[in-house]
Amino acid sequence: MTKLIRIHTASTGWVEAEIDETLNPETAGKIITALPFSSIVRRWGEEVYFEIPVTTGEENAQIEVEIGNLGFWPAGNCFCIFFGPTPASQGDKPVAASPVNIFGRIIDSTSTFSRTTSGEKITVELKGESVD
Repeated sequence: MTKLIRIHTASTGWVEAEIDETLNPETAGKIITALPFSSIVRRWGEEVYFEIPVTTGEENAQIEVEIGNLGFWPAGNCFCIFFGPTPASQGDKPVAASPVNIFGRIIDSTSTFSRTTSGEKITVELKGESVD
């Protein structure tokens, strides 16, 4: 089962994504329950990550991920959006700093995240449930 979400920053506008509860059900469920939330963006290469009010351990965690993946980083309680190579990458494929639980993917273009900057506010909500 999937849930549509919307992610917003001033530099990207609204970007649609989906949470796939079949990938890592515990992680996905905790994130869905915590929605909506806002945080402050941090950048690490072509990865945007930000702290969220979720705590969980590793669940089928991996370091090598795909462009467009949404991951939860248990070591930092962070929501991660991978849109290209990170400092740990050897090529074009994103590599997380440490294992992440993949729980979804960006539906819209991932390239819009290249405009984000550290310190920017980011909001994540279920599609159809607006946050002010």
